[in-house]
Amino acid sequence: MHFRIGHGFDVHAFGPGDHLIIGGVRIPYSRGVVAHSDGDVLIHALCDALLGAAAQGDIGQHFPDTSEDWRGADSRGLLRHVAGLLAKDGYRVENVDCTVIAQAPKIASHVAAMRLALSDDLGIGIEQISIKATTNEKMGHIGRGEGLAAHAVALIQRGA
Repeated sequence: MHFRIGHGFDVHAFGPGDHLIIGGVRIPYSRGVVAHSDGDVLIHALCDALLGAAAQGDIGQHFPDTSEDWRGADSRGLLRHVAGLLAKDGYRVENVDCTVIAQAPKIASHVAAMRLALSDDLGIGIEQISIKATTNEKMGHIGRGEGLAAHAVALIQRGA
């Protein structure tokens, strides 16, 4: 068996809007994010973790923000595309662990829906997906409420 680990990180500044998309789930909020796509920090970090584990570059290479093709893109579609790339190379996702960093909004009540969305998109069991949240203890740009970020770690395997 051949295991590989990847890490991803993403950050977006808050901007105009009335909701956020985090982990594929629409969350009502007093602001949106500044982004080329839907700005889903959790899925963007997860895509980078998966691509990194497979040594297939990063999300910016596959979905450049200089391309109009990806303007307003649904990040769940990006994740499904990344999962397909890994499957094509014989990898399967063993587990993912994600952390959202934001002073607000609180996401605890949305975690089950996020896990279900990621499970569907990756074709893995919900028990293989962990999503956590933390604040930045009011320090730095996230702590001042200027945006949010996410980290993700993925374990993939090739072989039986």
